[in-house]
Amino acid sequence: MKQGKINGIIVGGGLVGLTAALALHQEGIAVQVFESVEEIKPLGVGINLLPHSVLNLAKLGLLDDLRKVAIETSSLAYYSADGKTIWKEPRGLNAGYEVPQLSIHRGDFHMILLKHVQQRLGVKSVKSGYHFTDLSQTNRNVTATFVDRKTGAEKDRVTADFLIGADGINSTVRQHYYPTEGAPKYSGQMLWRGVTEMDPFLDGRSMFMAGHNNLKLVAYPIRKESADRGKSYINWIAERRIPSDLAERQGDWNEEGLLNEFRGDFINWNLGWLDIKALFENAMSIHKFPMIDRDPLPKWSFDRATLMGDAAHAMYPNGSNGVSQGVLDALTFADILATRLDIIEALQAYEKVRLEPTSKIILANRQTGPEQVMQMVYEKCEGECGQQHTCISRNILEDISLKYKKLAGFDRQSVNLSA
Repeated sequence: MKQGKINGIIVGGGLVGLTAALALHQEGIAVQVFESVEEIKPLGVGINLLPHSVLNLAKLGLLDDLRKVAIETSSLAYYSADGKTIWKEPRGLNAGYEVPQLSIHRGDFHMILLKHVQQRLGVKSVKSGYHFTDLSQTNRNVTATFVDRKTGAEKDRVTADFLIGADGINSTVRQHYYPTEGAPKYSGQMLWRGVTEMDPFLDGRSMFMAGHNNLKLVAYPIRKESADRGKSYINWIAERRIPSDLAERQGDWNEEGLLNEFRGDFINWNLGWLDIKALFENAMSIHKFPMIDRDPLPKWSFDRATLMGDAAHAMYPNGSNGVSQGVLDALTFADILATRLDIIEALQAYEKVRLEPTSKIILANRQTGPEQVMQMVYEKCEGECGQQHTCISRNILEDISLKYKKLAGFDRQSVNLSA
């Protein structure tokens, strides 16, 4: 039943925090969002919204706006560095889902969420420049303390019925409950990420991954506006193994990336249908940062406070699943809270539903998730395959793909039954 009399605090005005605000508002639950930065801006590069998350975003009335700016992904393919196909499958509507899979600029998605939160909850529902530092609880409520990040001066203490920590991989709310956890875990992989507008590759709506565990290229278009002009706004990731303690010491740093740091590793690659040299050299910007995650937690919910999104389950981007899992968190939490009279019981129920599956995905992604097929071919192929690798049977490839979809909750049957 609707619980209009209860109210909540959401720490973090990113993708997951704003999605949670919309989901809770739709259930008649009042919330305020507190964001550490002074101004929320459309930052970042590309992300994928898998069909199970798109279905939930559609329930929030966001699908039309998303479709206006995003690319509806048609297929996902894995290739070896010489352009030979390992595995290709349709995605989204092309694969028989009731909803599309969307590739979108993170900033575009963020601004859509912010617009709808401010329209539905009011402009004052999102407070920027409020950095969370501490919380305390009684048997009736939870109180959060916020400061000015620049000066350290206290800005406000806010009391509510519950609190969600959706403040990212370096979550201060998580640190409150796990003060000795330390820095995120470095995978040994460094990422250079960029965006380049150029002529489309393949059908202009395809996503691909090429290479193997030690050297990989990922690319997919993310803006419909470019496609409408006959161009492709391509998000790309060049990934190389660099064993180092650098990321351990600096957490989620990102800095300007330099072409000469990675370009030479791809100089002999020839996919046949993409000019990799032009992709790299014509990038609008390049950022460099480590691929990191955090260990699964034994507990998310502490009486009236809980974790959500990367604060709860930061994972490697293998499988393109991180943001989608945060969306599932938000809708699950709102559904459960709307049907329970006891808030503490509701937060425990949310944890029970979401903690175990996301923990399994964290561990699966550490084994490269569905992208393991590229390494399998790299290790097994003796160079005798034609344009389509046959050294790994199609049955094995299909099994790997389906198992990951079921693990992450976006196999077609599950999604369409929920539509």
